[in-house]
Amino acid sequence: MLLFRQMIDPQSSTYTYLLADAENRHAVLIDPVFEQARRDAALIDELGLTLTATLETHVHADHVTGAWLLKSRFGCRTCVAAAAGTDGADLPLVHGQRIGFGARWLEVRATPGHTNGCLSFVLDDRGRVFTGDCLLVRGCGRTDFQQGDARALYDSVHRELFTLPDDCLVYPGHDYRGLTVTSVGEERRFNPRLGGAIGVDDFVGYMAHLGLPHPKQMEVAVPANLRCGRPQDGATPGALAGWADWPGVTYTFAGIHEMPPDVLEEQMAHVQLIDVREPGEFEGPLGRIASARPVPLGELQARLDEIDRSAPVVVVCRSGARSAQACVLLQKAGFERVANLAGGMLRWRAQGLAAVGGQR
Repeated sequence: MLLFRQMIDPQSSTYTYLLADAENRHAVLIDPVFEQARRDAALIDELGLTLTATLETHVHADHVTGAWLLKSRFGCRTCVAAAAGTDGADLPLVHGQRIGFGARWLEVRATPGHTNGCLSFVLDDRGRVFTGDCLLVRGCGRTDFQQGDARALYDSVHRELFTLPDDCLVYPGHDYRGLTVTSVGEERRFNPRLGGAIGVDDFVGYMAHLGLPHPKQMEVAVPANLRCGRPQDGATPGALAGWADWPGVTYTFAGIHEMPPDVLEEQMAHVQLIDVREPGEFEGPLGRIASARPVPLGELQARLDEIDRSAPVVVVCRSGARSAQACVLLQKAGFERVANLAGGMLRWRAQGLAAVGGQR
């Protein structure tokens, strides 16, 4: 059984794909984005997966890959086309190669044209193909930089992709309209650049007159991606914050930092503890943590000035739900170090930790 997730980076409209063998939990990520590395890692942790590899469809010009960050976190292999000429890839990929994850695998197909190192990845049952910028939903990648070649792209699509089954689902590298998936049959018929009776000369003429500006991040993204996302100085950047700089705090796929009760007990002297329950709950059956300051969630926005912005904040409620919402509010208000007490007072009491009042 395949476990599959499609995720997006809103800034670059890049899709990242997580595929895993649901039985042995081995997984691969296709086209991870630097700024979304914590999100991807949180999902991998929450689903109990072992990330074995990150795969790049090409050297991207509009974002920096998260491959190096994820390798730093999980020890997974970075995989890029051999033709891309990257520095530091663990596994240079060539046409026809298979990338396994558990009992499942992806077939590597060379599909140059957008760049000379473009790859598409075909799932073992030929039911899905991940095309990067080679083939998009009713479109394709541009061919006017990074060794782009319109004739090569036309040939790649028709030889390697349009020969797949009609019902093979096509998952693109981007979509700027929010479209998520198409099929080989649809694109073979309806793609306005490559489908139907459109010939190679028609396509070359079309691509020669797109008149698009170069991507804004190109001068930063391409050199970084040629290093597989590794910073020039090799230092761990801020995108990993939350993994190492606040011990015991985890980052969830929901976008919340969480602190387990036992970690809070150890760090109590160094954080501000805000209890966002209602007054009756604060003095109710679950009791309260001695150092907690009561600020009901409904009053929090109006009382932000009571909270020290220079010190870490941990938020607590009954179960962790309202305090998670409070964390979002505090982050939007500019608080930089905010964590939710995982499980709230229910988990705190269940672990037998000290509380004032309440029922024993």
